[in-house]
Formats: sequence, C-alpha cells, structure tokens
Amino acid sequence: MHEIQDTFNLLFGIDDQTLSWWQMSFRAVGVFFAALFIIRIGNHRIFGKNTAFDIILGIIYGSVLSRAITGNAPFWPTIVAALTLVLLHKGLAALAYHTNIGVGNLIKGKARVLVKDGKLQREVMRSNSVTENDILEALRSAGHSPDISNIKAAYLERSGDISINCNS
Repeated sequence: MHEIQDTFNLLFGIDDQTLSWWQMSFRAVGVFFAALFIIRIGNHRIFGKNTAFDIILGIIYGSVLSRAITGNAPFWPTIVAALTLVLLHKGLAALAYHTNIGVGNLIKGKARVLVKDGKLQREVMRSNSVTENDILEALRSAGHSPDISNIKAAYLERSGDISINCNS
C-alpha cells in the first residue's frame, strides 16, 4: 500500500516544489476524472446555459481546478475545495427548490416582462440592456414573424434567453 502511495506521489508531484511536464500531464488527467466525478455528484445544469448562479460556479470551479493541475495549490485540498463548491451549488439549488421565501429569486434571479400585449416595456428593457432588435431576433428564432404587436408576452428569462408567447 505504501508503494502505491509513493508511486502516486511521484506521478502527481505531491510535495514537489516544481512539477515536470509529465507530472502536470498526470495531474491534468487526474483532475479531469476528479472533476467529472464531482460534477456527477452535482448535476449537469452547472455548465449549461443557465443563471448567473450556475455561471459563477463554473468560473470559480475552473479556476480552482486549474491550480491543482499547475501545482499552484496543493492537489488534495484543491480537489476537496472543488467538491465543496459543487456541494454548495447543489445545496443552494435544493434550498431554492424547497422554500418559498425568495431564495430562488435571490440566487438565480427572476424572469422580467419585456413585452405585454404587444407593448414594449421600455423601462424593464432599459434596466436589463435588452433592445427591440433583441426581441425581434427572439421572434425570428422562435419561428414567428418579426411583429412585436403579435406578442402576448415576452420574458427575459433567468438564463438570459428571451421567451415569446404570441397571440394565435
């Protein structure tokens, strides 16, 4: 058992002051599989096109794991920190799902009405940096004619997408 640990320490450069190219390569492979395992503990939404909550985790997660590969931080504590971030994400998402006290809106945001009964909600659009052209693009992408007067309601979703409900 001690030989396996010594081999692992040699391959991954554990406790080394500098890492060779092949130790960084082993770390990259190890971090890849550790990250894959950790993400499977969380859920696939973390890196989909989602809310700022999900995107922030993705950025921090990548930054933390890169340190494990380059040796700028100790290997095992860095992997544990990545796991902690994913578990935090999962816990906050569960809290948002199971409570009705506004936790979901606080950490994920909420949808904003951009168009109501064919009328642009200019103040909402301005505060969210959405242009009329953005709404026309969403209409075209949804297969509708680019006519705002036909929109029953259009929303800026928490993911940043614009969803459109048109009159029949």
